[in-house]
Amino acid sequence: MQPEELASLIASRRSNIFIDATSHVSDSQINALITAAQFAPNHKHTWPLRVCVVRGESREQLGHKIADSMETRGDDPAKVTKTRTKYSRAPLVLVVAYAQGNSDSETIENSYAVAAGIQNLLLQAESFGFAALWSTPAKGANDAITGFCDFAPTDTVVGIVYVGSPARPAPAVERPHPTVTYRN
Repeated sequence: MQPEELASLIASRRSNIFIDATSHVSDSQINALITAAQFAPNHKHTWPLRVCVVRGESREQLGHKIADSMETRGDDPAKVTKTRTKYSRAPLVLVVAYAQGNSDSETIENSYAVAAGIQNLLLQAESFGFAALWSTPAKGANDAITGFCDFAPTDTVVGIVYVGSPARPAPAVERPHPTVTYRN
């Protein structure tokens, strides 16, 4: 891959919820997505990545678990209702979490590693021509999600990623130039 090709892939990646729910993501593509996430920088080799592959009827079950947790917290009833079915928008949902470290510092580093892994996963999805969206989990639903996914109770969910064929392209978003400081 040439540097220009990588730059083009990075620039073309868009968060896209316009996903064809009837499309298919193969097992080999799912494995490639997860492998890409595992190749993120990983301080001190803690291997904190946790992934739950959610397909079929399990997508709605995930929605009910999260919605039940939201309802218990007293969240907005409209959001609770929407949550019950929203994970069926895509044929594949990946729940991504990081493992707790042996210290507060290591736990923070684990979260960074897994966030970087999700970006790798999103770029791999883009290379397959998929639409993908990284969504954050509902506040207060971590225990419900980790329980559903058979993760350790000390794991923290950092993303729920929708993946599938695009139903339509995501609109282009103009990105501002970042604030950059140079010191010579």
